[in-house]
Amino acid sequence: MFWIIGIVVTFGSVAGGYAPHGSFAVLFQPLEFLIILGAAAGAFLQANPKWVIFGFLKSFGKLMKGAPYDKKAYTELLTLLYALFKLSKTKGMIALEPHIENPHESELFQHFPAFSKNHHAVDFVCDYLRLMTMGTENPHELEALMDQDIETHHSEGHAISGAVTSLGEALPAFGIVAAVLGVIVTMGSIAEPPEVLGGLIAAALVGTFFGIFVAYGLFSPMGKNLEQFSDADGKYFECIKQGLLAHLQGYAPAVSVEFARKTLYNHERPSFIEVEEACNEAPTV
Repeated sequence: MFWIIGIVVTFGSVAGGYAPHGSFAVLFQPLEFLIILGAAAGAFLQANPKWVIFGFLKSFGKLMKGAPYDKKAYTELLTLLYALFKLSKTKGMIALEPHIENPHESELFQHFPAFSKNHHAVDFVCDYLRLMTMGTENPHELEALMDQDIETHHSEGHAISGAVTSLGEALPAFGIVAAVLGVIVTMGSIAEPPEVLGGLIAAALVGTFFGIFVAYGLFSPMGKNLEQFSDADGKYFECIKQGLLAHLQGYAPAVSVEFARKTLYNHERPSFIEVEEACNEAPTV
């Protein structure tokens, strides 16, 4: 939502400031746009593997939705962890197996729809609970493995945001390329009257304007937004990690959940009371 609002404000401010002094028809230069955007798209395809390209295309959905996690999402996550830890404490780790082997059919996971839609998080929780049921007991070794797992996932997210940021950095240069080509065309028409030359020069300058504008008004902010999305995703997994490690070390479910809660930023962290109330209403299976 805020991404869309930001685009409207950016484009609206530039258009509003220009409108009293010039014609928008002058700014409509399809061939300049073709040169700049086409060259940028080609460079993007050259520079990135297929999974980054498709990841970028899928990222528009993330930008439309805004921040991936809020207090409600974290409350649900902490409640899920509590339910899993409580089940493990009361019935033994073996009781978790039906849920972690088939999470999408699990009666327990179905009570937490937002979490269940995040297949990366579901796999993360199930994989490490499975390791615990298989006899993993050293928290330091498991923490090192989790850190590597989170870092890999984090790097994949940053590869996409970095590619978009690099695209934004390249667009002003492609704008200059379009402007230079426009100047070449203008020089070939040097014998034309001033009003014709003025139109050709204006068209050439639109290339520079467009390249700089979409770079700093659209693609660079988009890359930064995706970077923050990746960082938020990393914080979500860090929360899960701390809860699992506390559980592995034998803490009570409420204490393990508190370890997880303390990793969160203040603006999205539910209070102790809010988590306690949610955990008291946690489903049992």
